[in-house]
Amino acid sequence: MKNKQNTSYSFQHICISREDPITWVTLNRPDKANALSHDHLAEIETAALGFRDDAETRVVIFNANGRHFSSGADLTEPKHNPPLPLVQTRRRARMGERAIEAILGIDQITIAAWQGAAMGGGACLTTACDFRVGARNCFMQYPEIDLGINLMWKSLPLILNLVGPARAKRLVIGAERLYADQLLEWGILDELVDAEKLEHAAKKMADFYGGKPPIAAQMIKQSTNQLANALNHAIMHMDTDQNLLSAATEDRQTAIDAYFSKKPGDYKGR
Repeated sequence: MKNKQNTSYSFQHICISREDPITWVTLNRPDKANALSHDHLAEIETAALGFRDDAETRVVIFNANGRHFSSGADLTEPKHNPPLPLVQTRRRARMGERAIEAILGIDQITIAAWQGAAMGGGACLTTACDFRVGARNCFMQYPEIDLGINLMWKSLPLILNLVGPARAKRLVIGAERLYADQLLEWGILDELVDAEKLEHAAKKMADFYGGKPPIAAQMIKQSTNQLANALNHAIMHMDTDQNLLSAATEDRQTAIDAYFSKKPGDYKGR
């Protein structure tokens, strides 16, 4: 990125840069297609919470280094040996939820600048932002169903709010993959540009919203989010437990085998 002042943070998996009144949060695991490990998500949460005490930033842009915005949860992360107690496993499984909630809680306007894949958890990150600018090579998919688990991180309501119930079911139950033009048509993208213009387009949008009176803009954002998500806060605490349950089923292993062998699974509902 050009003409940005780097701010010193002890982050390993993200980069923070400032271009007042805009701050860029850049996912920085390009060798892993920005897969979201536990530590990566913890850094995103920390960065997002840090904007509470930032009076200068008016817009936060989330983007990514490499070909893809994010390939989703890091499935290569090693499991604990010996296994953690269930109470701790449950808490650890909520790290993605915590990162998403931290992004939703950012007072400032948030924009996702999205190239390539936003898969699973990556799609959760983009839909947690207020606006999305996509490159023409961008696409989205929620593959969780084909791995025998539910969508978690309290993110089902986010896509539901954008596209409505039927289309949300097509995406989350059907695992349909949407490409750039359809993402724009469905209202998931707010703007679609050539890949080389992505950063410029995101900054142009940020300049527009950053030029609005910040107190009024941030209050309107907070009120809108509360109106859109009031019921969600009451019921979506359960998606982590649903994930732990579905991950313990026989169908989960069947789904994983089918996913990697590219053959249909023989699911028994147990």
